[in-house]
Amino acid sequence: MPSGAHNARSLPLPADVLPGVAEMIQNAHVVCLPMRVRFRGIDHREAMLLRGPAGWAEFSPFPEYGDAEAARWLLSAFEAGCLGYPEPKRHRVPVNATVPAIPAARVPELLARFGPVPAVKVKVAEAGQSLDEDLARVAAVRQELPAAAVRIDANAGWDHRSAMSALSRMAEYELEYAEQPVAGITGLARLREGLAAQGIPVLIAADESVRKEADPLAVAAAGAADLIVIKAAPLAGARRALQLAADAGLPAVVSSALDTSVGIRSGVALAAALPELPYACGLGTVALFAADITVAPLQPESGYLPVREVLPDPELLARYRAAPEREAWWRQRLARCHALLSSAAE
Repeated sequence: MPSGAHNARSLPLPADVLPGVAEMIQNAHVVCLPMRVRFRGIDHREAMLLRGPAGWAEFSPFPEYGDAEAARWLLSAFEAGCLGYPEPKRHRVPVNATVPAIPAARVPELLARFGPVPAVKVKVAEAGQSLDEDLARVAAVRQELPAAAVRIDANAGWDHRSAMSALSRMAEYELEYAEQPVAGITGLARLREGLAAQGIPVLIAADESVRKEADPLAVAAAGAADLIVIKAAPLAGARRALQLAADAGLPAVVSSALDTSVGIRSGVALAAALPELPYACGLGTVALFAADITVAPLQPESGYLPVREVLPDPELLARYRAAPEREAWWRQRLARCHALLSSAAE
């Protein structure tokens, strides 16, 4: 198993949750959706949509993820399609806008697609870009939305020295927090201590150090973060993510993984079920797509997403159907992940 991948045998598996793989493939639709801007290095996002007795579900781990990690995403799809979601505690959830690693001049245009939002997440530390470009992007966001909370996400792209330098310079923009500025739990703990020692008031949020660790609670036990980022799909569904947040004992912010509106629905269910929701959620990413699979996309309305069902449109599923070879690739991937989960349930 690759380093950091989860062991499929550790997954919680209700015995009645696993439909047959042939049944799942028969009811599956693979789509390829164009992006408005390049994000995570991709211009199109592929996803497999599944229909179960409780509703529609999405299976869309990124192609580079191994089967052991992708199996968690399939378990999340099982939850959505077969079990349904936890009871909501609220009927809408606040969301942030997401600004990819685009030139600062494009920031106003992109933010306009989100409408009014209480917070903005800015991607930084993109390969091939400079700190000056990151600073210009953050400054453009602050200028465009002076009252919004601004958070940055480095996706573990900095080393310790680079992170200290970047966050000391970005502190003037009153960052809400920095998401996964460096890799690993040890790296986060060291950075958090370094920031405190120099009086740099930036909170640290752990993302990859939660969802990609063998023990997702280790970051909290090590005192390596001020808050955690939780995502329904990578954490095997909303119920398991809720339990993780409770066990961690840290404030949680709910985020997505560049999902279609069907996948975003799982994130909304997670956010709606949390006992407390102190941070705006990173669930507004449908605005980054040039197309979706429903005529009523889950996009922010005055800074909020409603808690409601999402129904794919047959015409849109047909229009954005993936190429036959990609459909075959996803069917094979589903079968491998299904086999891992079936083995874990025995």
